[in-house]
Amino acid sequence: QVQLVESGGGLVQAGGSLRLSCAASGRTFSTYGVGWFRQAPGKEREFVAAVSWSGRSTYYADSVKGRFTISRDNGKNTVYLQMNSLKPEDTAVYYCAADRGATFDYKRSDDYTYWGQGTQVTVSS
Repeated sequence: QVQLVESGGGLVQAGGSLRLSCAASGRTFSTYGVGWFRQAPGKEREFVAAVSWSGRSTYYADSVKGRFTISRDNGKNTVYLQMNSLKPEDTAVYYCAADRGATFDYKRSDDYTYWGQGTQVTVSS
């Protein structure tokens, strides 16, 4: 069982930065892949970024590539999403999710079992 808690959201002007954190409970968190997803009002949840259990592999949506960086510190049971050059279209509730297994698809939200409650990110123009 893994419990996830996101933090770090807030209101920022376009061009600014935020760092989201996803803190996890559970001794085996270091064996889980973790993804960040977001959902804007009236839109479907979409993939943002993901990191493998070791941190060696990372994945990004085209819309955030070059602006966002995902990383993890397994010693602190925490995954981070550094968001730079934020745009108004990045406004959404951001969720982290975790799962493990040899075949799960990091970019597919249905493949994740454990989810946090979400944190709001608002980017003003």
